[in-house]
Amino acid sequence: MIIAIDGPAASGKGTVAKRIAIHYGLRHLDTGALYRAVARDTLAQGGDLADSAAAALAASRLDVATLDDPALRKAGVGEAASQVARYPEVRTVLLAYQRTFAHGNPGAVIDGRDIGTVICPDADVKLFVTASPEVRARRRFLELSQGGIAITEMEVLVDIEARDERDRSRGASPLRRAEDAVLLDTTNLDIDAAFRTALDLIEAAMGDAGRAG
Repeated sequence: MIIAIDGPAASGKGTVAKRIAIHYGLRHLDTGALYRAVARDTLAQGGDLADSAAAALAASRLDVATLDDPALRKAGVGEAASQVARYPEVRTVLLAYQRTFAHGNPGAVIDGRDIGTVICPDADVKLFVTASPEVRARRRFLELSQGGIAITEMEVLVDIEARDERDRSRGASPLRRAEDAVLLDTTNLDIDAAFRTALDLIEAAMGDAGRAG
């Protein structure tokens, strides 16, 4: 069973994906962490984020055991990740790992920006999780503030809007809702409500698939 969850930054897709994976007993992969790690390693190896070859090299050397590195959640890393995510060379390197993970037993919940469109177009269920830019900025601001990061909510909003534009306009696997993805707008939902709604949508989608079969 493969559940693909796409959406922009701070939409709640990652938290929802983790809870869905636990609920169904599936493995979970946050593909955003892959790109964050590539950005981290590119800089650590003395490379420039504007250099696609340096980023691709970092991707080829990526140690997936480091994806839980707390440094990947620091302010600015997400912005750096969206820079290296633009490069087709980087995405090609990471594609095989993501697909292999998705098709391993007993199945997986994978969240990102091109899961339902590129990585797992044959996923059993696809969700597209979103929320208004202002709400997403507020969530990320609170998260960063609790982590001791000095930043204003307006700065976070500007960063999120810039990242949205870059993610949607990039030539390689842009952020977009798959035609068969179910929309989940979390603007007015807390995480518990978003999780319950996601479960309802998944169960309905699987029920529809069973009837179609």
